[in-house]
Order: sequence, then structure tokens, then C-alpha cells
Amino acid sequence: MTVLMGAAPVMADAPLIILDRTQLPFDLGPGHPENNPAKPSNSPNASWNSAGNTANSSSTWGNRPSNPANEKRLIITADGGVLGYYAANAGGVLNLFDRNGRRIAYRPASGTRSLFTVGGEWCGTVDEGHGGDFVLAVTKGCASRFGR
Repeated sequence: MTVLMGAAPVMADAPLIILDRTQLPFDLGPGHPENNPAKPSNSPNASWNSAGNTANSSSTWGNRPSNPANEKRLIITADGGVLGYYAANAGGVLNLFDRNGRRIAYRPASGTRSLFTVGGEWCGTVDEGHGGDFVLAVTKGCASRFGR
């Protein structure tokens, strides 16, 4: 599998799978310097990643659950259940929202393959599939945030 670095995702549903962190190659895990939560550009306080940036808010039209475009960007389970949706902001940050529009996680615009919780914890990775589709591979703890 090839991993998306900074490209905007294709508008299509994205399956979410639970990953076993111990089975990840080093370059996909949080131990790799580019994926480390302590790296300044991965921080939830970095300007483009920040919850204070209106581009990451669910009150922004592009991020609202009521935006019809988000019906084409669903985060789904293997059995077809809908956990939420994703949206990329103008700076290239990929935001993951639950069904109610609560921001769960983000992938910084560049330099990493990882997803981080809004609190800055490493949460998983985004893997490109065939035909430009992608899969969200997250820890069990991160996946459980969608159901809260």
C-alpha cells in the first residue's frame, strides 16, 4: 500500500479499520520522527491543526454534517455503518468528524502519514488504496471516539 502524504483525498467513502500498532512498519508508526506527536507541525497547537482555526470547526459550511458534499465523504465500518465524515481544509489538513460534527482527529497537511486526536495523541494512519481511494487505519481507542 502507498500512504498519502499531503494530497487531498478523493471524494468517496473511506473505510475505517482497527490497526494493531505492534504490526505496523516503523515508517507508519508514532516512533518515526515524521509521525511523532511531539513534532511541532503535528501538534494540535500548530495554526492549521488548531481547534481554534475556523477552518477546522464544524460550524464552517464545508465541515458541517448538514453539508450535502459530506454525504460523499463518509467514514464507514466494514459492515457499512457510518461513523462520521471527513473534510480537508484550505491548508490541506484532513479532519475527521463524528456524525454530529464533532472533530475527532486530523492529519496535518504535510510531512506525516499519521492521524492525531484533537488532543494531539497519535491515533493511526491514512493508507491509499486502489484507484485513489483511501483507508483510515486507527487504534481501537481512536475508533471508540466516534461512538461517544
